[in-house]
This record gives sequence, structure tokens and C-alpha cells, in this order.
Amino acid sequence: LFRVCTSYRIISNIVTLLKCVVRTAFVIVNNVYCIPTYVVWMMLLFPVKIYQPQVYWRIEGLFFHWLLAMVSMWTWSAGYDIIEQGDDIQKIISEKTLVIANHQSTGDVPILMTTFNAKPNVLPNLMWIMDRVFKFTNFGIVSILHQDFFIISGRKRREESLKQLQKHLKDSYIPRDRKWMVLFPEGGFLCKRRETSQKYAKKNNLPILENVTLPRVGAMQMIFDTLGPAENRNAEDQHLNSRPSLAVVNPEISWILDITIAYPQGKPLDLPTIITGSRPPCETVLFYRLFPSSVVPREPEQLSRWLYDRWVEKEVLLEHFYKHGSFLGTNGSNRGSTKVHQDPLRFLVLHLFFITSSYIHYSMLTYVLSCFW
Repeated sequence: LFRVCTSYRIISNIVTLLKCVVRTAFVIVNNVYCIPTYVVWMMLLFPVKIYQPQVYWRIEGLFFHWLLAMVSMWTWSAGYDIIEQGDDIQKIISEKTLVIANHQSTGDVPILMTTFNAKPNVLPNLMWIMDRVFKFTNFGIVSILHQDFFIISGRKRREESLKQLQKHLKDSYIPRDRKWMVLFPEGGFLCKRRETSQKYAKKNNLPILENVTLPRVGAMQMIFDTLGPAENRNAEDQHLNSRPSLAVVNPEISWILDITIAYPQGKPLDLPTIITGSRPPCETVLFYRLFPSSVVPREPEQLSRWLYDRWVEKEVLLEHFYKHGSFLGTNGSNRGSTKVHQDPLRFLVLHLFFITSSYIHYSMLTYVLSCFW
């Protein structure tokens, strides 16, 4: 019996290793025939960007959604399901919304991409605020073309980065009529920031947190100074709606969507795990809370307190979830658990589109080169 069990474990390990190798190879190939062809399409559409920018950005949004659908497929095909709980967010799909979430690992972004992929019109009109390091990854060129924002961490360049964020909101978020904006206020992964956060909390008599870290308020403050309800913004920003180049009637943020990401047993998925599928299938739970932007204070100290209160609530929610497998504090206004479903046929069609596009672009390139050599 011992030999049988040993043999089974060896075979199981070999199968798992082969699966990881195959999935990794597929993801690499997937990147090769998706990202370059996206870039080529955007280059070919550049004249449209000049003469019909609204048409260009609508097309770009579709391509961006299709690319993120590829990432969603990695998560879905590995058996990493996503469960939604809390407030019903269907009513804000087309509203200007600031999404804030706790940040545990490199798996958070693919998890959110997978969730948003199943919701029409979210990803095409979404702007990510991410660490500048992601600008230099394979997906960086896509985020640059989509006009996401890369924030610079560190005290020395914080003020400069926040001014750049304000400029980006005025030059990109508003003119493109983006709807959702994703921000991780903690500014880093839980495992990297927990010790520093706790030291800061002890020094400043703030809550000492284990499952989340104290959020940073700078980026959120800048977003509300720029896009908050009109009566709470500076008069100098009131000219935004009257710019001749802008067709947006109301650039204001209407909602705050607070997402608490909870992984099973408190063990976060990371990007390598999602790519390889090395972890057994599991469920990640997203707990939603909606706040009208009008209830969020604008004064820096009060905004910090409001944001800290949300993160203390996350601490309690996650502690209960890790102990009991469910969130605490649900009430009658909350919907039940809903599993996020993906469309396999759509994945297939998108793969065929990107493969065909890559072949066409390769043929075009070889023809052009043949004219010179």
C-alpha cells in the first residue's frame, strides 16, 4: 500500500509539472500573438486617432477588453473561481466610479480583470492606477496605449507623481470619458508593507492591522480634488466642461466601490500560480460596498479618517472570513453570493481573431521587407 501511495504521488507530481510547463508555454505564446498585434492595430488606426479620436478610443477600448479577456482565461482555465458578495454593483456599471481595493499579491489585478471581463462595458472604459514598475513589463505597452496611469512610489517623488496624476486625469480620464478607475490605496503588497505599516501605526496611535495595511490617502485626495462633486472642487477646475475639445458633460466621480479581496485560508494567489495553475482550484471572494461620492469628506484629515475606517472594516471582515469562511456584517440590502461566469466560446473567437490578425500582420511585414531585400 505504501508503494502504491508513493507511486501515485510521483505520478501526480509529474502530471502537475507537465501541466505547469504546458500552461506556461501557452501563456508565452498567447502573449506573442496578442500583444504585438494589438500594438500593430493601434498603429494602423493612428490616422483615425487624429481625425476621429472618439471612434479610435472606442475601437481601442474593445481591443483592450479583448486583451484582458486573455488574462481572464488564464484564471478561469486554472479553476480559480470568483465569488461576488455584498452590494449590487450592476447599477453603477456605466457610472463614473472610483474602485478601491486591498492589495495582497500580484494575483489581485488578474482577479479583478477576470471579474470585470464578465461585465459589459467595464474594461473598455476603465483606467488603472498602478505602480510605475508595471510600465516595464510585457503588458506595459498596452497600458501606455490605453493611457493608464503609472504612479511613482516613494516619499521623494510623491508630490511630483500626484501632480502628474492630476494632469493625467484632466488630459486622459476626462477626455476619454472613462468610467471606472482602479486604485490600490495601500501602495504595495500586504507581505511587503505590513511591518512598515504597523510601525507607523504604533508611532501615530493608529489601528494596528494584520490582514491589510494602512492606506495612503494622497492619490485619492488628488482624485477627489479633481473629480469630486462640483461644489467641493476649486473654482479653477470648473472650466473642464467648457473645453471645446471635450464632449463630456459631467466628469465627476459619482460612486466609490470598495472591494475587499479574500483568498481561501488567507493565502493569496499570485501571477505565477495563475499562469502555471500549480495550486488546486479554489474560490476567491470579492465583497462589495458602495458609497455615493457625496458622503466622502474632502478635507485631508477627515478623508484620511474615512479611508482608515474602511480599512479597519476590511480587517474585521477578513479576520472573520479567514476564521469562519464567510464575511461578517451582511444585511438585507446585500445580495447573496454570485459566481462570476466566463464565456468559453467568446474566448475561442478572440483567440482566432488574434491569431488571424497576427498572421495578416506578419504577411504584411514580410511583403514590405521583400520590397527592400
